[in-house]
Amino acid sequence: MNKQDDRNDLEILVSEMKAIKSPLRRYLNELYAKYKTLDEGKVADYIPELAKAKPDWFSICVVKTNGQVFEVGDSRQDFTIQSMSKPFMYGLALEQHGREFVSTKVGVEPTGEAFNSIILDEASNRPFNPMVNAGAIATAALIRGEDPPTRLNRVLDMFERYTGRKASVDIAVFASEKQTGNRNRAIGYLMLNFGMVPPNLDESLDLYFQQCSLLVNCRDMAVMAATLANNGINPTTGQRAVEAQYIPDILSVMYTSGMYNYAGQWAYSVGIPAKSGVSGGIIGVVPGKLGIAVFSPLLDSQGNSVRGIKVCEQLSRELGLHIFNLSNQQSELLD
Repeated sequence: MNKQDDRNDLEILVSEMKAIKSPLRRYLNELYAKYKTLDEGKVADYIPELAKAKPDWFSICVVKTNGQVFEVGDSRQDFTIQSMSKPFMYGLALEQHGREFVSTKVGVEPTGEAFNSIILDEASNRPFNPMVNAGAIATAALIRGEDPPTRLNRVLDMFERYTGRKASVDIAVFASEKQTGNRNRAIGYLMLNFGMVPPNLDESLDLYFQQCSLLVNCRDMAVMAATLANNGINPTTGQRAVEAQYIPDILSVMYTSGMYNYAGQWAYSVGIPAKSGVSGGIIGVVPGKLGIAVFSPLLDSQGNSVRGIKVCEQLSRELGLHIFNLSNQQSELLD
C-alpha cells in the first residue's frame, strides 16, 4: 500500500467519523424509528423470487456530493435494482448514440399509465419514455456490443462506475423474470412490429431482465443518486460514471416519469427527480447537493414503496429539498 492509499483511507475514516456524529445521522435515525412500524402495503409477488423479500427490511441512506455517507437500518441488505436501473441505462444509451438518435426510439412524455402498460405513442409508434417498461426495453436494445456477453459486460461496467464496487446479476431473479415476463414480451413484440427494436428481440429482453436483476443495496443506490447529483462523478470514488452533458436528460425524465402514474403527486409533494422499483427501492436526486435512497419492500397499489414515499415526503418538507423551493432555504442539517 502506498502513501496515496494511506491518505485515501484516512480521508474515508475521517469522513465516516464525521457522519457518525452528524446531526443529519441523528435525524435519519429518528425518521427510521418513526416509519419502521408502518406495515401498510405488500411485497411484490408477480415475480416469484421477489416474494421472498422480508417485509420488515427497511433502510435510509443519504450521500452528499462531498462523499459523506449517512445510513441507517438494513443499508447493506442486497436486493435487485429492478426499475431503478432505467435512468442509468438511458444514460448509457445516450452516451453510445447521442440524444438525437435515441429520441427516434423512445420519447420523453409521461404517460399517466402503469409502468407495464402495453401502449405506444400513436403519433410516433415510440414508447412514451424510458422510465416505463416499453421504453426501458427499447433502451436496452440500443446498448452496443457484438454479442450478448459483451453488451452485458458493458452494462455491468457502467453500474460499477456508479456504485464503486463490483456489479453482478442475481441469476435466480433473472431466471424468474425471464420465466414470467410474458407481458414484457408482448410489449417487445408490439415495438418490433413498428421497428422500434431490432429483430434479435430475445437478446434485448434478456438484457432488460438482467439489468433489472442487478444486485445492489441501499447504500449503492444512494451513491448512484449522488453521482447524478454530482454532475456524473461518483463522489465516493471520484470516477466519472456518465458524461455531464446527459445529466439534464436523465434527471428530466426521472422528474416527470420516474414514479409512474404517481409522478404528478410526487412532483407536487416531494419535488425532486426520482425513480422507484418493485423490489422496494426509491432513489431521489437533489442536484448539486445529495442523493437519497430508501429501501422497504412493502409496496402500494402503484408499485412504489410505502415507507419510501413517506420518508421522502418528510425529508423534502423538513429539509427544504423541493426544486421549486424558491427561497432556497435548506435545513442546517445539510451543511
